[in-house]
Amino acid sequence: MNKDKSVAIVGGGPAGLMAAEVLSRERAQVHLYDAMPSVGRKFLLAGRGGLNLTHSEPLDRFIERFGERRAQVEPLLRRFGPDALREWAHGLGIETFVGTSGRVFPKDMKAAPLLRAWLHRLRQAGVQFHMRHRWGGWADAPASATTLRFATPGGDVEVSHDAVVLALGGASWARLGSDGAWVPWLAARGIDLAPLIPANCGFDLGWTSYFAERFAGMPFKSIAISFVDTRGRRFARKGEFVATATGIEGSLVYAASALLRDEIASHGSATLMLDLLPDRTPEQVRAAVLHPRGSRTVASHLKSRLGLDGIKMAVLHEVLAKDAMHSPERLAETIKAVPLRLVAARPIDEAISTAGGVRFEALDDKLMSLALPGVFVAGEMLDWEAPTGGYLLTACMASGVVAAEGMLRTLD
Repeated sequence: MNKDKSVAIVGGGPAGLMAAEVLSRERAQVHLYDAMPSVGRKFLLAGRGGLNLTHSEPLDRFIERFGERRAQVEPLLRRFGPDALREWAHGLGIETFVGTSGRVFPKDMKAAPLLRAWLHRLRQAGVQFHMRHRWGGWADAPASATTLRFATPGGDVEVSHDAVVLALGGASWARLGSDGAWVPWLAARGIDLAPLIPANCGFDLGWTSYFAERFAGMPFKSIAISFVDTRGRRFARKGEFVATATGIEGSLVYAASALLRDEIASHGSATLMLDLLPDRTPEQVRAAVLHPRGSRTVASHLKSRLGLDGIKMAVLHEVLAKDAMHSPERLAETIKAVPLRLVAARPIDEAISTAGGVRFEALDDKLMSLALPGVFVAGEMLDWEAPTGGYLLTACMASGVVAAEGMLRTLD
């Protein structure tokens, strides 16, 4: 490509940085703008507990994780999938390994070394970073769709480029830069958007004050949850999650959050079933509960026969009246299926990610806007969602690659 071509990337998350890398290889003049003092802030936050880069499962299964948008996300992942991401990390000098869950991590489990190496390579390639530049939409008509307005510490500025990649993220964790402020600007330019809603989120259910005060922050371990929505869609999986002061959150809940969120939106609540002893059959649990307990209390009996105590015992008291706790049949049945009635998703700013955004139908196969030629969209701004486990990051980076390559073909 002509080295005199000037391109803008708005947003310094994984999608924007990956677009910058692809474009800088082609000798374009790459300008990356971000509202924050430094790039990759949400990326660094995600790495605090060990940066989950991607997942090692077969690609076809990986693609299925994107649910109703898998047909649109599949071409992105076929172009830059989990294996390509690992090779890219190795090219930065970051070795990776596969954990027992199948998730892929850097060998040192940290995000900062990878980000430092990545930024060094981008700067060496000539990418120019413009920090504390908060995008304010486009310049007034009849200016081009690639003339952008930014608020900076020195005042408002307008810049013009040959093409633009928008990679501004969704609307979760606004303090890190993803605040969804772009929604009205894109809508005003005729770009079709799906409403932004929380994804990979926790839920409220209304514990008693006793439970909330004593068990908020404690995990439910070695359990399973199951849920069937009114459309017949099913979820069932073992794992763990955490009780909060108002409800539940954690990896197992996030995996089911799309179904739970949609059910609440349609019907006002969603009831999932919690199996406290997934490794025991209903018959085994029933036999243990029915075993004569003598003078022992119900709590002592359940701890002795089934190992139930702490938060697992407490949640039984949350859903069963006193007389039901003394009904062996009812108690055995509930141990295998504790009903948790969820009434609301937690606010979008608390969510790990967001669903909704720019619909794929508003873009061509290069991820360029049909309404605004020369404007490309990547990352969490796109209308897709996936569970945690490396899927989100992989798809964001893949979309950055596809958008950048689409821009190169268009400018060429």
